[in-house]
Amino acid sequence: MRIRVRRTGGFAGIERRAEMDTSGRPDAEEWRSLAERALASGRDTPPAGVPDGFRYEITVDGRTVYAADPLLTEAQRELVSRVLKEGA
Repeated sequence: MRIRVRRTGGFAGIERRAEMDTSGRPDAEEWRSLAERALASGRDTPPAGVPDGFRYEITVDGRTVYAADPLLTEAQRELVSRVLKEGA
């Protein structure tokens, strides 16, 4: 499974991107479950968000959803955090 996160906005307006390929990882099933929960509560169009808040584009195997602070679900927040930390 290929997971890509793009974060935009924030006070400084700096964009961050990271990508993760879970194929062959021992924790691939955990990533799959987390990604499915994050996608289930995502939007098909970018939400307005709040001034200086982050906006997210989450793509899993070609399917893209959008989210924004402060309305991220727990699964979205965890997935975004992990991909931005562990991904390349």
